[in-house]
Parts: sequence; structure tokens; C-alpha cells
Amino acid sequence: MKEFKNKILIATGGTGGHVFPAYSLAQNLFENKYSVEIVTDNRGYKYLKNYKNLNLKIINSATIFNKNPISIIISFFKIVLAIIKSWRILSNFRPKLVFGMGGYSSFPLCLAAKIMKIPFIIYENNLVIGKANKFLLPYTEKLFVSYLEVEGINEKYKHKIYEVGNIVRQEIINFEKNNSLIGNEPLNILVLGGSQAAKSFGEILPEIFKKCLQNGIKLKIFQQCLLNQKDELEKNYKSINVDFELFTFSYKLLSYFSKINLAITRAGSSMMAELLNCKIPIIAVPFPYAADNHQLKNAKYFEQKGYGFLIQEKEINKKLFPLIKTIHRDKNLLNQMIKNQNIHSDKFVFEKINTLVKKYI
Repeated sequence: MKEFKNKILIATGGTGGHVFPAYSLAQNLFENKYSVEIVTDNRGYKYLKNYKNLNLKIINSATIFNKNPISIIISFFKIVLAIIKSWRILSNFRPKLVFGMGGYSSFPLCLAAKIMKIPFIIYENNLVIGKANKFLLPYTEKLFVSYLEVEGINEKYKHKIYEVGNIVRQEIINFEKNNSLIGNEPLNILVLGGSQAAKSFGEILPEIFKKCLQNGIKLKIFQQCLLNQKDELEKNYKSINVDFELFTFSYKLLSYFSKINLAITRAGSSMMAELLNCKIPIIAVPFPYAADNHQLKNAKYFEQKGYGFLIQEKEINKKLFPLIKTIHRDKNLLNQMIKNQNIHSDKFVFEKINTLVKKYI
């Protein structure tokens, strides 16, 4: 990215739920004439390296929230080393503000910023605050949240909460599609497993879709899968004679959003936010081992708001086919869900962020 006078550093890493909002934020800040540098870990780098004009630095950290005493000791030394590296980066770049996008990857840089008296802001896009953000909460200037209903925040820090909404790409905010459904229209279903894909979806869903076809439910499937399961999944779908398209990780999901009227997905905050802003009805199947069970809380919130359906993974064989059958019989279920989603919008997210950023620059 081009060098501007006012400098902001963004710390992110781990899963796409932390990394993609960081990229969206960086793009907006750059367009507003800020010089932006992103510090990430090896996992985050795999996603960000394909975007052009990003100033990237790599620092790998670790979580101290382990039960194994030896792992805790090893993690402690990794974090100390990460803090030292963070101090060097901050000394060289000299930002006026730091953003921590959540997760333990952003923790050492935010802590180093605090030691160096550089103001930092943390962002939480889940419905329960993460452990790293909770630890940093006493020291941060503000806590940006996607939803005011976020749980786990001590009462004495609630004055730091600033609702900005979901930090999503401008293309998502600008996305428009006529999603209204009619009775005989086939269900075009997008299956997403998050940034790392979902092995279980590839194993479970073909049999459920087969049952749908046997009951006269017309489908077209667009499915994200792991590279090593693609051949087997293709074989399974050909055997049941369903119209399908498979892909591994994709940076061009908008091209699929234009073709579908229903998504089956994990309940990661970033993907749920994109589907919500694009007015695509959701069947959320939370990853059962997500930290603090945050995906289940995300999915429950969306269900309560009427943005999507919730099926827990242990119940998918029992509940998914009856739900698809009900949707096929009454498309107004999805039409009503789209109406509910239309009430929500994150189109002012960057306006809110930029207003506050100016107070620190």
C-alpha cells in the first residue's frame, strides 16, 4: 500500500473470521488516506498474501488458555517473544493507532502498544467476547462490536462499547439481488464450511440431498469442500444425479451469492455477516468445538432475529431433511426471512469507524 502520513496498524490472524474483517478495514482506511500495516500470523498470511498492495508483517503467537502445564509454559515464552517482536514493529512503523481484530494472534501487539502508550481499539464480531479481547478490555480505548447483545463483558467496561456493526467488504454492502422465491422454483443451495471448510458436511449432506431428490425436491448444490474429498464428493453427487458445482476455498463467493437462495453454513461471525448483508436465508450448523461455544451463540441470535434456522451438528441427520422439505413446500418461509434480513444493514460501518478514528489521528 502507498505510504501516507497518518499511520494505523492492524493486528489479526488465525481464522477467516478475524482476517477478512481486518482486510476490509485496511482497504477502507487506505481509501481514506491512512498508511496501513497489517501484522498477522502464518495462518492469516495464507489468506492475505493473495491480496495486492498490502503491507504485511508476520508474528506467530500462542494461547495461554491450555490445560496442559507444559503447553502453558511453552505458550508463555512464545507470547513474550511475540511481544518483543511487536515492540520492534511498532518502533519502526510508529502508528498513531492500533486495531486488534480479536483472537490470540492480535494479543501481543495490543499489549506492546499499551506498554508503548499507543492507543489501541479491539473488535469483537461474535455474540460472546473472546478470551484475548476480554483480557485486553481494561486497557483498550474502545471495544468495537458487531452487535450490542454481545455477552461476557463486565459491567464496569460497558462504557467502552461502540457498536459499529459487521466489518465486511464494500462489495458485500453494495450487493443487490432479487431473492424472492416462487412455488415451483428449485432450491439453489450453497454449502459453506468456513475458511477451513467442513469435512463433516461432505460426509453427511450427500445422503440428505439424495433423500430430497427421491421426494421430488429439485436442488442445485454449490458446495465448498476440502481438496482431498473433492473427488469422492463428485462421485457421490454424480451417482444421485444431482446438479452440482464443487469448489475449495474461494475469494469469489459473491459469484455464488448471485446464484443461490439458501445457504447451509457454519456459524462463524464473518460468513454469517456476509450472508446477512446479502439477504441470503441461512441454515446454520455451528462448529461444536468452537471456543466458548461462540458459533452456537451466533446461530441462536440469528434464529431469534429471524435471519436463519439453527440445526446442531448432532441433529443434522434428523432435522435437515424435514426442514428442507418444509421450505420446499412453503417458499414464503424464506421470503419472510429475507424481509427480516432487510431490516438489518451494515452500510454505515465504515462511517462509524472513521468518525472515531479521527479522534485519535
